This record gives sequence, structure tokens and C-alpha cells, in this order.
Amino acid sequence: MRYGYIALAVVLTAVVLLFKFQNLQAVTVTLLSMNLTLPVSVFTLLVYILGMVTGSALMGFFRNVYQGATQSRR
Repeated sequence: MRYGYIALAVVLTAVVLLFKFQNLQAVTVTLLSMNLTLPVSVFTLLVYILGMVTGSALMGFFRNVYQGATQSRR
């Protein structure tokens, strides 16, 4: 089983590196007259991380609201 996990980690790393090297084109993002130019792969990684952070914060907020609503009924 250990070799399976190692193989999976190697395959995922290879896919991420392949994505990185195939997407070196620059993309420009504009927000409120601010411009940011960076490679597509870096932009994709930043959007993914931003989504994880905001998603976990939103889930935490909803969890607290739900717990507050259920505790007041008791």
C-alpha cells in the first residue's frame, strides 16, 4: 500500500509540473485600474488557494450560525 501512495504522489507531482511548464504564457488581470501580469499556472494556483481560504471561511461561518441557531432552541 505504501508503494501505491508513493506512485500516486509521483504521478500527481508529474501532472502539476507538466501543467506548470505547458502554461508559461503571461496573463494580465485587471481590477479597479490595477494590473497584475503573471504566468497562467501561477494565476491558477493563486485562484485555487483563494478559493480554499474563502470556502473554508464560509463553511466556518455557516457552522457557527447553525450551532448558534440550534443551541438557542435547547
